[in-house]
Amino acid sequence: MNREEIDISLQKIAYQKSTAFCYQDYIKCPTGVCPMCSSDDLMRISEDSSGPEYGVDWLIEEMLQKELSPVNLEDEFESSIRDCYPEDTTVGWMTFDTVTLMKEQDPISWRCALSDYESQEESEENIISFDNGSTYYRVYDLEKWIHENSD
Repeated sequence: MNREEIDISLQKIAYQKSTAFCYQDYIKCPTGVCPMCSSDDLMRISEDSSGPEYGVDWLIEEMLQKELSPVNLEDEFESSIRDCYPEDTTVGWMTFDTVTLMKEQDPISWRCALSDYESQEESEENIISFDNGSTYYRVYDLEKWIHENSD
């Protein structure tokens, strides 16, 4: 699935898991039109949500937070580095953990390399974010969840 297909599928699931809601009359409107005021400018509400809101982006975010574990990029990057370099580094007569040494001696370089790793994972479509990079999810986890929740 590409990004557009994932977005469409998530919106479809969000609409299926929520009900139209008229805030003015404070009632659910499953037909999409308020029976009291005839408005079709309705919010969405779900059984699990804290209250009604316009659109479904908020609902998608809530569903993902409850159902999926976000990717811990720092742990994955550290594991990747550990796979590439020896576990210990000897400097003179002292032995250090290589990853700890890298992080502590040049934290700026470490953050730059982590950022490059994040960019690479995103460009290869292994991870995806719906909040401008604050939280990432594995694409295969999303695809699996979408498949399990689609009708």
